[in-house]
Amino acid sequence: MMRAASSEPSSTRPNSVDGKSLFMICFSIPIMEEYCRTDTLHLLCSGLIVTISGPDMKTSRLLAVAALLAVLLAICGAYFVVASRLELARIAPALPSTAAADALAPKVDSARLLDDVRILASDEFGGRRTGSDGSRKAQAFLQSRFEALGLKPFGAAYAKPFGFTRHSIAALITPGRPYTSAYPSAVNYVGYIPGSAGGTSAERFIVVSAHYDHLGIMEGKLYPGADDNASGVAAMLAIAAWFKDHPPRHSIVFAAFDGEELGLQGARAFLAALPFPKAQLALNLNLDMVSHNDSNQIYVAGTSYTPALTPLVAQAAARSSVAVKLGHDRSPLLAGAVEDWTGSSDHGPFHEAGVPFLYFGVEDHADYHAPSDTFENINQGFFTGVANLLVDVAATLDAGLK
Repeated sequence: MMRAASSEPSSTRPNSVDGKSLFMICFSIPIMEEYCRTDTLHLLCSGLIVTISGPDMKTSRLLAVAALLAVLLAICGAYFVVASRLELARIAPALPSTAAADALAPKVDSARLLDDVRILASDEFGGRRTGSDGSRKAQAFLQSRFEALGLKPFGAAYAKPFGFTRHSIAALITPGRPYTSAYPSAVNYVGYIPGSAGGTSAERFIVVSAHYDHLGIMEGKLYPGADDNASGVAAMLAIAAWFKDHPPRHSIVFAAFDGEELGLQGARAFLAALPFPKAQLALNLNLDMVSHNDSNQIYVAGTSYTPALTPLVAQAAARSSVAVKLGHDRSPLLAGAVEDWTGSSDHGPFHEAGVPFLYFGVEDHADYHAPSDTFENINQGFFTGVANLLVDVAATLDAGLK
């Protein structure tokens, strides 16, 4: 088939790429070199300029498209790198704290706090995998601690059984690993302290949560889960002890969730069968990995979604000896490669349900999801400081939440 004659004036090099495309290709080279740091891409783009001006029009057009795609990828890569650098700079500063901060903060029973972690992370509890004997021992421990704290159950019991089925993508490439696994005997433990203010404050609920499950025993190795998340459970119990002696304005729910390591299952089950109207659920304060950091730093995520919570967190941070940083709660579109923790723990389903949240946790460390996540490897002084901070945060939220 013959092509119809073009009405456009012919170029002196009719098979070459036009000037605009050539400019875009040249423009992409320094961007790629600066942000991708690869000589190969430089040679590729340089080669494209030479090749596109060759005699084959069809090849020329295909290569022009490829070059433009390369430009777009370079621009996206540059944006991603710049976004990452800006986000790291944004979350680097800690909230202001006074010189004698720790003297102003509430004090937890540090011996009880540390003993709770030691017990839950002991060999006897077998890593607390959902449905295991170790998990049932953890449930007996929670039952005893809830009773000792005088928490009220919703209904007849603290224990809220549920079941779920999990599909493992890893099983598709792991011989002998089942794709579908059923967990019929998961159990959340839920209690509360009723609000004392009367009126609408007492009818609003703040949920303080921490998951008690961990990885159990895998390939003959015990994963104790001291930081992840015996520490969060112990801190939650310390908050409950504080409110037992200092009655809250709002009703405070204490939820020890099961199945977090298997897809945030406990939080999802709790929200699917809330023991009070959802309109009365004011906030989730979630604690996960709060005892292990060598730099005395704790992050709080959630204020990007609910900026009104920032001043309340800042009030408690000002009284803490621990450096409190805001971050890890923005998408890669805004934060680049900086991890987004919005869906990383049990606060995720609350966020999906439109409930404001604050999540306190440390950044990953060498013992994360490892057999070495033992009681001996947590930072005990740091953890005590964090627990004091978390009690202060909970009390400040209860007093100042609108």
